[in-house]
Amino acid sequence: MSDATTLICPQWIATVEPAGPGSGPSGLLTDHAVAIDSAGRIADVLPTADARARWPQAHCEERPGHLLTPGFVNLHTHAAMSLLRGFADDLGLHDWLNERIWPAENRSMSDAFVHDGALLACHEMLLGGVTTINDMYFFPEATARAAMTLGMRASVGIMMIDFPSVYGSGPDDYLAKGVRLRDSLRDEPLISFTVSPHAPYTVSDESFVKALALAEELQLPIHLHVHETGFEVDDAVRQHNERPIARLARLGLLGPQLIAVHSVHLNAEEIELFARHKVSVAHCPHSNLKLGSGLAPISEMLDSGINLGIGTDGSASNNQLNLLQEARTAALLAKGKSHNAAAFNAHQALHAMTMGGAIALGKEQEIGSIKTGKQADLVLIDMNDPALKPVYDPISQLIYAAGKSNISDVWIAGQHVVHRQQLVGSAGAAAFSSVVSRIPVWQNEISDAGH
Repeated sequence: MSDATTLICPQWIATVEPAGPGSGPSGLLTDHAVAIDSAGRIADVLPTADARARWPQAHCEERPGHLLTPGFVNLHTHAAMSLLRGFADDLGLHDWLNERIWPAENRSMSDAFVHDGALLACHEMLLGGVTTINDMYFFPEATARAAMTLGMRASVGIMMIDFPSVYGSGPDDYLAKGVRLRDSLRDEPLISFTVSPHAPYTVSDESFVKALALAEELQLPIHLHVHETGFEVDDAVRQHNERPIARLARLGLLGPQLIAVHSVHLNAEEIELFARHKVSVAHCPHSNLKLGSGLAPISEMLDSGINLGIGTDGSASNNQLNLLQEARTAALLAKGKSHNAAAFNAHQALHAMTMGGAIALGKEQEIGSIKTGKQADLVLIDMNDPALKPVYDPISQLIYAAGKSNISDVWIAGQHVVHRQQLVGSAGAAAFSSVVSRIPVWQNEISDAGH
């Protein structure tokens, strides 16, 4: 057994592992400790008294009244769009993209823009317990660089869209640049990749075939928006006499490697198709609500066995990157839409924001739960707040009552990156401070582009 360098000793641990002896729902343990070894992995999960006896020299984080969970996985975001927060509010997706977002991106997009926006977003997400992001955006190397500066785990999209941008001349150029980036960062332990064609309405059949071939060659997930709005589906039927999911099925994209973002407008046949092909869904309720896109059939998806993860989308269509709040909204909407108070319960919500995201990314052997041998990506939530008392079920309290301000500490690969609500490390703090000083410059540039 590995030597432990750190012990985390909270009141409760939600392992998000199948229930075993002494555990409750979500693998809930009381008066247990997590031991972290020098390689940043979980050395053991065991009763606190046994841990102290076994590793008397280990640094011990004593946290009475705290809940320890796996790190949160933000299964869909555009981190750099934090610099577009509030720029195009109160518009539907079509007008939001065509009249505001794409023109502003065409004028302001650069490596520096993406780096600063991603750094701003990663700081916000770290303080909210997010340890892994699944990102899709231009200049993905800048997003990877920002994540590495803060010690954050990032799955970066090899993005593709059929029209040119300041980042690339077209689909082949986007893929080639993404592959070069992947090759240059393949030894970075916190960075991984997806193949990320934007959406059926911006990617041709020919481009989808190329994206699928690359994903199969490199054994990477495919990450794309699909069936986000009713207009998207209806327009595809008008133009091609085929719903987008039927088109993806025809092209061979449905499978365990597919992360279908949004998936708001699914019929019963499409839900069954996703379940049969083991497609994962990235549910982004706040973005769907804010853009007026609709309510996803989450209860039906879960009943069919579809793996569900939670995403924030970008700040431009959400305005916050608060995954805990996203999970609460997801649970409440599922109950309201299905007229079933038991739908998407608190334990299912915690699974979605941890293990569900890990499964979708193909990382369930490394992250997503608290288990010996896994990466020590962990979040401590302080339940001592009087607004969270009494605590009958800490998981219910986490999902329905706790907020971002209750998240006290975060570890990624065993590194303490947030300590008592403060970012750890001078390099990350200095980089973040520098970005904050440049926000007025970006705001002026984007405002000018918008006019």
